Amino acid sequence: MKRIGVDVGGTFTDLIFVDEEKGSVAVYKTPSTPKDPSIGVMNGVRQLCAQTGSSLETIDNLFHGTTIATNLVLQHAGVKTGMVTTEGFRDIIHIGRHKRPLNFSITQDIPWQTHPVVKRRHRLTVRERLIPPTGEVLHPIDEAEVRAAVRQLREDGVESIAVCFLFSFLNPAHEQVVKRVIQEEYPEAYVSLSSEVLPQFREYERFTTTALNAFIGPKVTHYVEQLSDSLHGSGFRGDLMLMQSAGGVASVKASVQKPVSLLMSGPAAGALGGVWCAELAGHRNVIVLDVGGTSADITVLNDRQVRMKHLLDTKIGDYSAMVPMLDVSTIGAGGGSIAYIDSGGFFRVGPNSAGADPGPACYGQGGKLPTVTDANLVLGRLNPDYFIGGRLKLEPGLSVEAIEEHLARKLDMTVEQAALGVLKIVNNNMVQAVQKESVRRGFDIRKFSLLACGGAGPLHACDLADALRMPSVIVPPNPGILAALGLMTTDLKYDFSRTELQLAKSADVRKLSRDFAELEREAAQRLVEDRVPKDRRATERAADCRYKGQGYELRVAVPGGPVNAKTVAAIAKNFHDAHEKEFGRAFLDNDVEIVNIRVNGIGRIPTLEWPKAKRGGADPSGAFKYDRKVVFESGGRVRQIATKVYERTQLKAGNVIAGPALVEQMDSTTVIPPGAEGKVDAYGNLIVTLARK
Repeated sequence: MKRIGVDVGGTFTDLIFVDEEKGSVAVYKTPSTPKDPSIGVMNGVRQLCAQTGSSLETIDNLFHGTTIATNLVLQHAGVKTGMVTTEGFRDIIHIGRHKRPLNFSITQDIPWQTHPVVKRRHRLTVRERLIPPTGEVLHPIDEAEVRAAVRQLREDGVESIAVCFLFSFLNPAHEQVVKRVIQEEYPEAYVSLSSEVLPQFREYERFTTTALNAFIGPKVTHYVEQLSDSLHGSGFRGDLMLMQSAGGVASVKASVQKPVSLLMSGPAAGALGGVWCAELAGHRNVIVLDVGGTSADITVLNDRQVRMKHLLDTKIGDYSAMVPMLDVSTIGAGGGSIAYIDSGGFFRVGPNSAGADPGPACYGQGGKLPTVTDANLVLGRLNPDYFIGGRLKLEPGLSVEAIEEHLARKLDMTVEQAALGVLKIVNNNMVQAVQKESVRRGFDIRKFSLLACGGAGPLHACDLADALRMPSVIVPPNPGILAALGLMTTDLKYDFSRTELQLAKSADVRKLSRDFAELEREAAQRLVEDRVPKDRRATERAADCRYKGQGYELRVAVPGGPVNAKTVAAIAKNFHDAHEKEFGRAFLDNDVEIVNIRVNGIGRIPTLEWPKAKRGGADPSGAFKYDRKVVFESGGRVRQIATKVYERTQLKAGNVIAGPALVEQMDSTTVIPPGAEGKVDAYGNLIVTLARK
């Protein structure tokens, strides 16, 4: 089987090719094309196929991590969207939960009100009402009223319609009536039903998630179908799969039906890639630092496990999106992050980025502002003739000009001092983000290793690990394509859920059994539609639980087999254990409430096998390229130090590299500072041990 993984970042599109029969792996990096990301994807796929001598017709699967859904939300660039909702609940998505970005400001903009996903004039109501706990019809829906609302939205020119009724998660009948009417009156419209997108309680989150799905749906559908057509027009005959926020890939059909599940596609792939890399290196506790051109993604892996975000904390920008997401934190810190002096005279870096177009000043594409990449180039940490394998020639003179004009002259510094200042500030931003996700959650990161990934991660990792008092840095064989690698390590996965709101001590076991069975049938049907072989299909059960009276759930595993009283007892025990692990205490006498039940339909994909590195001795001279002067700060002094430069692809297992040193490769450069030491393990991972002061 031959597979390709493609992750589109803000600056570069990363690709990996795996031929399972030959046991070979190849990687490639190409500039992203922000105006149409599919162009960069196709450019990279064609180049990677040419590099490996494979035709696109022979590729079985192409896995894709995309930022298209994320960018549409962050840039408020979705389509004109309408909503049909229950009379009296027109302003649910405007009111929200009375949470504000700034607690005490009375003049602040409220983002979801300033930039509403659905404008108020396009939120129309109809008389209907369902009541809990069974979804019984209190007031029947008036089809004529629905038809009038749909016609009004069509006249208003909306392209997509969200249908959000109160308690429709208990009974979808009324929403189904609206869907039928839309198909009759306005078949061109994209339709999102809350009972299909998010069949769970909490009307604000359900409404806004459904609205987001409708807001981005048409453009995501256009992009995915355009990419699929381009691939198949070039000879591709395999399956295109897209990465989801919860981990796991989905088919094109499933992705265009529920594009809101793609909102954190790229970071999720990076987190899964981090799990695989940690296992390859034999480390159990790892903090993944994936620094790209625009942002840095941080994931804490305790015992190689990725946490899931709580559904009340899952957001995209300032909008609630109550869909399962891996717990990945993202900050605006990357190679393209712009350094500047703000209006108060403070030296800052990011979050704004030069991106792929025009890119950093050194790209020579019109960028005039200094970036982190420009600083690394000025300090000698990047080879201007070997950036992405020499396919993009950097111009150090342009970096010097940008730093001199915008930073050094204003701060009365030398260019080197200003460049070091850029690195100190961006490193401090990342240190604080790592501490927020680890130390402030109770983890002792002195027992963790830092996994340096992304094109810029290995440039900064040793400085970060030193500041965080972490013992070592792991640089995987191809750190610059972590998210693309993560795409190759996951399974096909679909999440199906239903709200229960039952207490464990008085649970209706027959209802639980019936509901789990229905969700499992839905999951099985989706896997059949995706042509997953029977021997590779599986399902996993879970439940969102809380103590009676709590308003915050934890997700726990639910055992397979027949659902009975023992199953309910196991759910309660698992919740007590999870609560104690999360908060340090369990309340065994308190009743456990089963809020939502979940079934994941899983299509198993063959495990990625990584080839072992060639064996060698401790001497790395076979990979030595040349000496170069690199600027380091030592003892408060800025000094140029003669630094050995090595070619990563020529290193062998057992090689030991003493700092200061640079290890160059197509997708990244690793900085080993003075006093540190790097050793290559059996799989080609570079393990850097830091000198302790």
